[in-house]
Amino acid sequence: MLRRHLLQAAALAGSLPLPALAQESGDIVVAQIGPFTVLPAPDPKELNEGLVAGFEEINARGGINGRKVQLLKLDDAYSFDGFKARLDEAMARKPVALLAPLGSATLKALLDSKLLDSTDITILNAVPGAGVLRDPGHPKFFHIRAGDAQQIQKIVSHARALSIKSMGVLFQDLPIGSSGLASAKAAASADGGGLQIVEAKAGTDAASIAQAAKAIATAAPQSALVVGAPKFVGESIAALRAAGVSQMIFTLSYLPPSALQKFAGQGARGVGIAQTYPNPAGVTLPLQRAFRTAMQTTHPAMTTHTGFHMEGYVTARVFFEAARRARPLTPGGLAEALRRMGEVDLGGFRVNFAKSNVGSSWVDIGVVNADARLVY
Repeated sequence: MLRRHLLQAAALAGSLPLPALAQESGDIVVAQIGPFTVLPAPDPKELNEGLVAGFEEINARGGINGRKVQLLKLDDAYSFDGFKARLDEAMARKPVALLAPLGSATLKALLDSKLLDSTDITILNAVPGAGVLRDPGHPKFFHIRAGDAQQIQKIVSHARALSIKSMGVLFQDLPIGSSGLASAKAAASADGGGLQIVEAKAGTDAASIAQAAKAIATAAPQSALVVGAPKFVGESIAALRAAGVSQMIFTLSYLPPSALQKFAGQGARGVGIAQTYPNPAGVTLPLQRAFRTAMQTTHPAMTTHTGFHMEGYVTARVFFEAARRARPLTPGGLAEALRRMGEVDLGGFRVNFAKSNVGSSWVDIGVVNADARLVY
């Protein structure tokens, strides 16, 4: 009897590919590669803090099917060359997934270079949500957050509800910026139009930003939208205020209000920021309460939490839901599990990859108050 069982086990082992067997034992390795230096915004750091809180909660409850999750943190210094070098380092540890990589230029280069075609990795929750990263995207490239187009549609809809008839779009000469302008034009012309778009493109130097801000101020639209990388957004909003734009300014979800205040001072007050996750300070949803408990347990000295903290935590939770269903737990198995698991409710925030590689369409708008907090 024992001999027969041993022979059956050997036959089963022989039928499985060796990489699958390797992934099914020991810690589950995942990686985060991001601009932890160079980028003068806290986004990757806060994403990491949320990821750590999520995985510590998961590990404390026994991990995933009895296996702990180990998170690698690697700095790409905000460049594609840096990203490629760190990816090579990460791949030596055989990670199942790459979580929350950040940077539109880096991620666009990742897609254009077809590096994913030759790399055994699945990417979960790429940031930002620029359309050029999603259309056509890549089968290994999954997005949790609502895209920039959906955020801009929400902003335009909100502007229409306020009877705003014109909007200046100050955008960065970068994939996230040009894609955002296209989305703003499309949203403005939808539903019968009625919203005029005034555009101004800028580079990253102060003179270019000031010139674009002056052009928007001269056109005097009833509102403004700024689209670009976090530092660009902060400097552009400050430049718009300095140019005399007192009307309501909107932007996407990539610059936390506290960071915006550092760039624009009191000019940050009244800025509407699209949000792609529930309010991290809220307590109504089960997800919000679980998030707060996890953050307080892992980061007890932290007194405030941002949308990026929430995003990192949600990313860890979505990975858990897919990984516990994956058979086998390999990059390919994880991708298949994401598609097949259907709608998953994380406690008031739902994700569903059954129809596309974009899991959520949830968008809200928070307005920055005098204390650099969002009011919903």
